[in-house]
Amino acid sequence: MLIRPQTRVLIVGLGKSGRSALRFCQGLGAVVSVSDAGAAGVENAHWLAGRGVKYELGGHSRDFFEAAEVIIVSPGVPDIPLLQEAGRRGALVIGELALAPDYLRTPVMAITGTNGKTTVTTLLGDLLRAAGRKVFVGGNIGTPLTDYLSGPQEADWVVLEVSSFQLDMAGGFRPRLGIILNISPDHLDRYKNMEDYALSKMSLLRNQLAADSAILNADDPMICRLLGENPPLSQRYYFGTSPGLEAVIDGGRICLTKGPAAEDFQLPATLTPAPNPANAAAAILSAGTAGCGRADIAAGLKAFRPLAHRLTPVAEINGVQYIDDSKATNVGAAAAALGSMERPVILIAGGLSKDGGYELMRPLISEKVKAMLLIGEARFEMAAACRGLCPLELHDSLEGAVERAAELSESGDIVLLSPACASFDMFRSYGERGEVFQKLVGRLVGRLAGKAG
Repeated sequence: MLIRPQTRVLIVGLGKSGRSALRFCQGLGAVVSVSDAGAAGVENAHWLAGRGVKYELGGHSRDFFEAAEVIIVSPGVPDIPLLQEAGRRGALVIGELALAPDYLRTPVMAITGTNGKTTVTTLLGDLLRAAGRKVFVGGNIGTPLTDYLSGPQEADWVVLEVSSFQLDMAGGFRPRLGIILNISPDHLDRYKNMEDYALSKMSLLRNQLAADSAILNADDPMICRLLGENPPLSQRYYFGTSPGLEAVIDGGRICLTKGPAAEDFQLPATLTPAPNPANAAAAILSAGTAGCGRADIAAGLKAFRPLAHRLTPVAEINGVQYIDDSKATNVGAAAAALGSMERPVILIAGGLSKDGGYELMRPLISEKVKAMLLIGEARFEMAAACRGLCPLELHDSLEGAVERAAELSESGDIVLLSPACASFDMFRSYGERGEVFQKLVGRLVGRLAGKAG
């Protein structure tokens, strides 16, 4: 066991993950302290004091780190020098996934990739439930793994969305079924280069054994190259558009060739817009590999409801469709959204740049976009990368961009919010950004509906 009664544990980061880890460690009898560079405020101080925890808020001090035997780091915390020093001194520096080998009694399906993780995690949970399995769905999707570890652990499967940050400190974490969806530029502010980021994603399979399974995207060149260089021990099953794979994507149909559910599945309308067929193929193949039957998978697909701010139709005003894709916080997600558009696009993009790489969108912008309206800190960088492809405008607010989009659009157009950037320069989250967009479009409905375009 990593943590015994009286083990000195430091929790770094007091978000949802940190609070859950704190409760779990106190349940094991550990002596817990907390260090958070932010989180200052009376509410946090009262919560920590009420749990008898020594804490520091608004910064990190060496004393807290030097006193710890085990340090559990929340996913959003960067690799600060104090963590490196603690590791060299002999402290065990881990993330919550590294607790699984010692404390988790339920087999795990773990999903990673640059885009589509939450959709696949949610859909896979629905498919398993439709087959009568008890499921815990959590991880990076919102509910920390340590919440499940603190309980009776009565599920048949734990289905986890895992980020690259979590994998970097996952220790001996071993999913019974590991799913890698895709790898495209993201978080290059945290990684040395694209290769380093990709290797972080591929580390999901590092500890798998021959009895385990890996579900992989055969259409992703980075995944295929790295698999060839470092083949895992586990059994590999592929989804993609090529014939002969275990799950073949054929438009809005998935042809499953493996397991008791081997069958063609017609996707519901909620899953037919790209890139959702690939997400559905990964989930269907995973459920089939886990022994779910055809009828159960079909029922789970039918019951699935699309997640918020992911290519969400908001309104159609005088023939112009407004779509909220605020969850597109990186270039790969925005490119996938543009690739799915079949009508001329007025693109609202920009925000807080995580990795640049906007030039990768140039072919799609040239083909699909009739105007770009750019907001946020990244608007100048994006404009430089995309200049000459279509008319470009810089706006100081999302409100200004939405108003201008309404002026520029004509019947048959799509106004698409797909930022390719994080939201934190202007909003608390991508969710808030999407909600503001929807409210602004709602105002347009009242003002423009029934008028000539």
